[in-house]
Amino acid sequence: MSRSCPAAFIAAPGSGHGKTTVTAGLARYHRNQGRRVRVFKTGPDFLDPMVLERAAGHPVEPLHLWMVGEEACRRMLAEAAEEADLILVEGSMGLFDGDPSGADLAVAFGLPVMALVDASGMGQTFGAMVHGLATWRDDLTMAGVIANRTGSAGHGRMLEAATPAGVPFFGALPRDEGLHVPDRHLGLVQAGEIDDLDQRLEAAAAAIEAAGITDLPEPVAFEPGPEVEPVPRLEGVRIAIARDAAFAFLYPGNLALLEAMGVETVFFSPVAGDRLPAADAVWIPGGYPELHLDALAANEGLKADLREHHAAGRPLLAECGGLLYLLEELADTEGHAAAMAGLLQGRGEMAGKLQGLGLQEAPLPEGDLRGHTFHHSRAEVGLEPIAHCRRARDGGSAAEAVYRDGRLTATYLHAWFPSNPEAIAALFAP
Repeated sequence: MSRSCPAAFIAAPGSGHGKTTVTAGLARYHRNQGRRVRVFKTGPDFLDPMVLERAAGHPVEPLHLWMVGEEACRRMLAEAAEEADLILVEGSMGLFDGDPSGADLAVAFGLPVMALVDASGMGQTFGAMVHGLATWRDDLTMAGVIANRTGSAGHGRMLEAATPAGVPFFGALPRDEGLHVPDRHLGLVQAGEIDDLDQRLEAAAAAIEAAGITDLPEPVAFEPGPEVEPVPRLEGVRIAIARDAAFAFLYPGNLALLEAMGVETVFFSPVAGDRLPAADAVWIPGGYPELHLDALAANEGLKADLREHHAAGRPLLAECGGLLYLLEELADTEGHAAAMAGLLQGRGEMAGKLQGLGLQEAPLPEGDLRGHTFHHSRAEVGLEPIAHCRRARDGGSAAEAVYRDGRLTATYLHAWFPSNPEAIAALFAP
């Protein structure tokens, strides 16, 4: 039985148009009205969802037809519709970018597109851009358009007049640096590091209200996905997970899967000087270890604990920033280097540009795991890879290496655990 809920897909012609700020502003506005808001992010991302979670008050999961899978996306949307008053899905890059694209996702689930265009320095060409977004695919439903970063009320009226007939003009949001969420080399600054984030979210909600972009979108009927198959069990298994400012790239869905398996999770902070908790397995996810070199280097107790854990033949998964931490040395963008855990021979360093980006699948001995890669670092590892990932599509970044030493697995890939629960169970099983 289908479940209906007002919903919209927030899209733009490309990155940098303000999708996250506007989606967060909409979420906070409707939450302030007492509505239950569920937000999703298209594709792999960790940073935008942190901000969106603060805005909506609920964890934000990825939706992607390849990485997550169409049926899993369908099930997640239907479950959200059952409990929410509004569903917002933030796109990534441009509406038609990628394969599959955000447009493919919107069409698959009947999500009307709320287009957002950075109109700064733009006049009537705004209309041409909106026309292109609305007509490029005839199977896409265009709900309307928002003009972002306008220079004046008159500028907003000009843009509204240029909007093609048949495309509703929802409103104009003026340029305001106070709404901007700061960023760094991997994207937005982590939500927990922005002291005035709630003030920025409230300001974004106020701007949404002032522009009159307050109506709920039309309801969408979401068909429930197939019943979830029982997941393999890891009853009584205790997994220690690094989580702090250096290691924060965790999908809520990964943690939820571990919980569904019966895993007991315990968190520790390498940056704060924590020792390794008693655990059957360890997971060190990605993040920003390069910003916390001295604190990580100083935590000698944790390094010794990890070496002991590894020597005992217990499972250890290290992803991206976790991989860098397991090397002997890591250098930041200024060339400052510090000693890391040393479980893997080799050295990591920050590069001046993006080194890996894209959807990939790791062919582990335990089974294939889908995920993505996104990093600005280079790692020289003194170990032959057991495999290389397969790219979701040809071209783009090189296939990432997968390293294995006993029960230690390290790779740049950020895995989406629900893509293969059986592989995850085998990976972490004592």
